Amino acid sequence: MTPAILVLLLVLAGVGVPLFAVMGLGALVAFVRDGIAPSAVISEMARLASSPVLVSIPLFAFAGYLFAEGGTARRIVRLSQAALGWMPGGLAIVSLLTCSVLTAFTGASGVTIVAAGGLLMPALLAERYSQRFSLGLLTTSGSLGLLFPPSLPLILYSYVAMSAAGGLTLDPADAPTVDRLFLAGILPGIFLVAALSLLSIREGRRPEVVRTPFAWRNLWPALRGAAFELPLPILVLGGIYGGVLTVLEAASVTAIYALVSQVLIYRDVPMRRVPRIAAESMSLVGGILIILGAALGLTNYLIDAQVPLRLLEWVRDVIDSRIVFLLVLNIFLLIVGCLMDIFSALIVVVPLIVPLAQQYDVNLVHLGIIFLTNLEIGYSTPPVGLNLFISSFRFRRPVVEVYGASVPWILTMLAALLVITYLPDLSLVLLRLVPAR
Repeated sequence: MTPAILVLLLVLAGVGVPLFAVMGLGALVAFVRDGIAPSAVISEMARLASSPVLVSIPLFAFAGYLFAEGGTARRIVRLSQAALGWMPGGLAIVSLLTCSVLTAFTGASGVTIVAAGGLLMPALLAERYSQRFSLGLLTTSGSLGLLFPPSLPLILYSYVAMSAAGGLTLDPADAPTVDRLFLAGILPGIFLVAALSLLSIREGRRPEVVRTPFAWRNLWPALRGAAFELPLPILVLGGIYGGVLTVLEAASVTAIYALVSQVLIYRDVPMRRVPRIAAESMSLVGGILIILGAALGLTNYLIDAQVPLRLLEWVRDVIDSRIVFLLVLNIFLLIVGCLMDIFSALIVVVPLIVPLAQQYDVNLVHLGIIFLTNLEIGYSTPPVGLNLFISSFRFRRPVVEVYGASVPWILTMLAALLVITYLPDLSLVLLRLVPAR
């Protein structure tokens, strides 16, 4: 492309033209200039429909929106509070766990803050946690849980990374398949929650913070109340790793389970609202797939023009250390995370960094965990992290106040990110226990 065309595309993006339109236009112009039929872009969109991995995204998204609309958050809070309320910082840890579960299913941090914020903020303030602490906790926890299955970004990363790396030529032990990413994200996700729990415990030791004494009479009703939601993770993960369910089948089971539990058993969601919930979740999925189709068309042109190869040669001339490469990669991804939504970032950036990571011998499964951890943090990174503005609107606090409240949480997550980055066994140890399929 000529510099003039690149400038035009940047201007269009800057004035708010949708990202898929900018990328689609760039791909069309580039292929036409090289004498290639524009159908090369459209063919990528058609190819998406034949991917069984991507078909699972609408099903998981629908289930996630049902759980968020229903009383799942309330039941998780009640159960977690009954089990952990006696600890210092018990309710804060409950909030972390609740946000993690919701984000794992919805994949969209804004949904978590909006759905759980109205429940958790009053509860935290009632137990005399400071408003600054509570605001920072709920802002940064809005993206916590992206590493836990059945995270939509993990599924999307798998598809894009496999396409960028040439999935058929990868060693099965290194391939970033969905089932392996689901497994790889568990320990890093737990580690992040544990790191943030340390802040919660410190706050919970303040003498004015209320604790809930443990009592079996509170725990058993809470367990019965969540009896139809607790088995779901075991059912999904056990089915996948037991070889009983494929990812697509697990997504179907999850969607049916969510529909039956929320509509027929708990009756939190009236049947008349199900079409509206389905439409909202499919709007999210439709946006993802449109961006993905346009981006893959542009990616094909970039590969044909050997852009990744030239980028690789430049990076290798500048960086000769794997450690330095990972550090620079983290800085770059943090910037991307606060400037782009997670789905656009996955689609646009992953094809560029996968070839670089392969040259520096970074396992692509581990790369996915690094990528998503950075984007989790980027959501809450000033000045333009998306969570900051959603939280400011949801809790009616000045965005500058949200900035200050988030700083201790962001610093803790950055420290955890370094551990996850430079200790790949945290991501890969469980994979060694499960044979590649």
